[in-house]
Amino acid sequence: MSSRHQLFLYCIVLSVLFLFPYLPLVNNYILHIFILTLIYVVLALSLNVVIGFAGLLDLGFIAFYGIGAYTTAILITRGYSFWVTMILGIIISLIFRFIIGMTTLRLRGDYLAIVTLGFGEIVRIVLNNNPFLLTNGPLGISSIPAPQIAGFILSSRISSYYLILIICLITFYIVMRLEHSKISRMWEAVRENEDAASSCGINVFLMKISSYLLAAVFAPIAGSFFAQYQKFVSPESFNFFESITIVCIVVLGGMGSIPGVICGSFIIAIMNELLRDLAQYRMLAFGLILVCVMIFKPDGLIGFKRYTFEVKDRR
Repeated sequence: MSSRHQLFLYCIVLSVLFLFPYLPLVNNYILHIFILTLIYVVLALSLNVVIGFAGLLDLGFIAFYGIGAYTTAILITRGYSFWVTMILGIIISLIFRFIIGMTTLRLRGDYLAIVTLGFGEIVRIVLNNNPFLLTNGPLGISSIPAPQIAGFILSSRISSYYLILIICLITFYIVMRLEHSKISRMWEAVRENEDAASSCGINVFLMKISSYLLAAVFAPIAGSFFAQYQKFVSPESFNFFESITIVCIVVLGGMGSIPGVICGSFIIAIMNELLRDLAQYRMLAFGLILVCVMIFKPDGLIGFKRYTFEVKDRR
């Protein structure tokens, strides 16, 4: 597809997205589902930087989503601005991400996955049983006020939709630029073979920690939005099932594929709603989907485009 056709397609998609709340068949329920889907898109795009680009299996990514949500919930109910709490959430997430990364990213494969899984559960347990009563334990934090821009309160569902849409578009643009950058090529080299990448002069640990930290920027932003949108947060919103859901989105859509991750977000969000009355069977449904994808479509629904080079004999 030529650049002119791509620009035309982007303009159509953006027009539909910005006019979506005013379409005839769109009601509050559909708009709510679309908002939750866009939150999934932000989380999946950021996790795709770790799993898809750098090849690091992270099973505790939802913890940084929860850190952002609780930072906003705790501080905004004490009079701080929503935008200040969002920035603080990013800083706190980066601090924890750096500490965890410096101590665990020298591990590989299943060992790294187990450590990240443990960190995610530690964060949830601390939120549920903290000794300082900041998080209100299992009761959570309620009555979270809406953010303001130039004195205008973003309390309506339509304003929340446009806010998360802007966050999603910014995330998409940054991740897309990263995909076509030099650092993405080094991430891919590390993902395919760490020893070969190291022998080519690539600092493997630096590449890992860079992808690890970049992903931790977007998750707390999504968490901050989630807190003010739902007006309530509790530890159960950031459990292991949510981590697996985001991983399922990345694997289903195609690891390393931006269009695939977006497609997977919509599929999983719709399935969550269709199976809401059968919540105990959702994990079974996700498992069956992943098994089918691994058998019939190993690269995901829209797999990452891999470039192959052939050396021809000049004789």
